[in-house]
Amino acid sequence: MAATRVVVALGGNALSPSGGSGDVHEMRAALAVTAAALADLVEAGASLVITHGNGPQVGRILLQQEYAADRVPPMPMDVCGAQSQGQIGYLLAQTLDAEMVRRHLDTRALCLVTQVVVNGRDPAFRRPTKPVGPSYDRPAAQRIAHETGYVFRIMPDKRWRRVVASPAPIRIVEAEPLRQIVDAGHVVVAAGGGGVPVVAVGETMYGVEAVIDKDLTAARLGLLVGADQLVILTEVARVQTGFGTPEAQELSRLSARQAKALLRAGEFPDGSMKPKVQACVDFVTGGGTRAVIGALAEAHDVVFGDAGTVVEAT
Repeated sequence: MAATRVVVALGGNALSPSGGSGDVHEMRAALAVTAAALADLVEAGASLVITHGNGPQVGRILLQQEYAADRVPPMPMDVCGAQSQGQIGYLLAQTLDAEMVRRHLDTRALCLVTQVVVNGRDPAFRRPTKPVGPSYDRPAAQRIAHETGYVFRIMPDKRWRRVVASPAPIRIVEAEPLRQIVDAGHVVVAAGGGGVPVVAVGETMYGVEAVIDKDLTAARLGLLVGADQLVILTEVARVQTGFGTPEAQELSRLSARQAKALLRAGEFPDGSMKPKVQACVDFVTGGGTRAVIGALAEAHDVVFGDAGTVVEAT
């Protein structure tokens, strides 16, 4: 089978079980399953670049900081994002590397903490919407907002959470070394959680209080490394229209034009399938050949077969 370069974006189910405690033993167990699926791809001839979400992990880091704030100075959001990249990247690269060694593959896996440039004047900074960290009742949220200046919004469960900006990714700071590592044939875990958001002032980078959508960054990552495919692995086998209704229909194939029409119609929810479909559109309209959304359990067939929802330029 011909070699293919693939950027794989992993959802939260690949890193830690839904509803679990999030301890390291759970993460290692979940990552062992994920590593086996990824090693299958490497064994079949795929050159991988891996990115991932970090929502639960960075939320726990923020919670740990809150509990220890009277003893240890809390770190800003960008530093917490970098911490989560190191935490997840270390565990994922270590587990995948062990699986590839077990299979006698020559490829090695490593983690690259990655900065992603955003526009400091992005409208997202004027209207933060991305929930981060734990939930609070209203008095606690008001107290924290008064003490810190954080912005809080009420969630569907009637609890309050801090919200930060979610600006669009522009470029990856470590682009050149990242390309060199990928070209050398190694598996790289990069831009976890969408990357550490930074603004460029001249040649200097400054972290900002924001979270970049990891799927949109994955599309940028794919175009940067010249990937043949962008593959977004989730808990669902295919994208659906009418999700959660009796009229739900699975989609096996979409053109970029069809996907854009469904996005404009509000068919996909924010914070769930919408950014995934948008990332696929960005990738194939930016020069990528094929983007697919599918289930982690079917990873081999998503990449090399006909599983998942395929998005193509035409």
